[in-house]
Amino acid sequence: MRVQTLKIKNFKVFKDVNISNIPNMAVFLGMNGAGKSTFFDVFGFLNDCLTKNVKAALTARGGYSEVISREQSGNIEFLIQFRQAEGEPLVTYELSIGLDNKNQPVVVKEIVRFRRGQSGAPYKILDFAYGEGEALVGEFKTRDNISNAERRLQKLESPDILAIKGLGQFKEFDVITSLRKLIEDWYVSDFHIDDARQRREADYSENLSKNGDNLANVAKYLFDNHKEIFDDILQKMKERVPGVSDVEASISDGYILLRFADGKFKNPFSARFVSDGTIKMFAYLIMLNDPKPHTLLCVEEPENQLYPKLLSVLAEEFRAYSEKGGQVFVSTHSPEFLNAVELSELFCFVKKDGFTKIFRAADSPLVSSLYKEGDLLGYLWNQKLLLEEISKQ
Repeated sequence: MRVQTLKIKNFKVFKDVNISNIPNMAVFLGMNGAGKSTFFDVFGFLNDCLTKNVKAALTARGGYSEVISREQSGNIEFLIQFRQAEGEPLVTYELSIGLDNKNQPVVVKEIVRFRRGQSGAPYKILDFAYGEGEALVGEFKTRDNISNAERRLQKLESPDILAIKGLGQFKEFDVITSLRKLIEDWYVSDFHIDDARQRREADYSENLSKNGDNLANVAKYLFDNHKEIFDDILQKMKERVPGVSDVEASISDGYILLRFADGKFKNPFSARFVSDGTIKMFAYLIMLNDPKPHTLLCVEEPENQLYPKLLSVLAEEFRAYSEKGGQVFVSTHSPEFLNAVELSELFCFVKKDGFTKIFRAADSPLVSSLYKEGDLLGYLWNQKLLLEEISKQ
């Protein structure tokens, strides 16, 4: 599943933005304060709305008044379009969040549309407002009988709960279940190196946590269950990090310890004593070689603590991850990382009149022409041509 279109309205600095034809790997560039972190928080916010509720998601961000765009009176709105698989019909999800007459946050509108065939008109299969509405039952594998599908009236426990949270638990609501899984599986990295260094109680972990505090556990899982993947990660570490000859995750006194071996010394070093860059590269390789890729992986500024020459290789790792089935969004300031980015993958954030607009770099005639002539995007960024030209759109 891949997000193809995203519309955001009245969410912090995004008063009204629309991105369409989003590729498997998308890279976002902008000056400090342009809204890159806020853009990634859109996915964290929607995930919180689903896994918790709308009120909890807003409260975690300071409340409704802090989330809605400054001096705007409308609702906070999102539109997401995706396909369940390549060649499948387009699914559109619309969500509008506002306040009721008691100033409490509620879901004002929640709609799922399903387009019959590849060019037919969209058909509502879920239509909810203020905690109640109706949904259609069925898988809709045949497009000609969707109008005859059974409709079921539903009422949620509270008007700040998403309908896709409840109905998405049942297989009979096939498309809604796919949408729930898509949002639930979004991974917005908030990696903390100090957390990743710590020893952890021996526990079962298949996937790297968002802050990376279970790095040793996941390394042990891969070593025990996917040795070929772990060996590939180790080989890449040897090639990219000078001195690393082995990595081990061992159990001691009920704890898992992550240790790195240096070919010059007999005994391995604890993760507490290796460089930040070594820990971060190992964590990224663990994350990007997950046997079960996330539907969407969001990573902010991966260049921090990494040697610049490693960034072009890391960009290729992100692209390889996206080709395996997991969509990737990356924000960056790094010229070295940008030099490995394709023009069609780059989006730029520009602030205008206090709000952020998002532009596709390929839509700038001059940037497109320079790129075709051989200029790398990192070079154009260093020369301050990239955002200057794109902001003219």
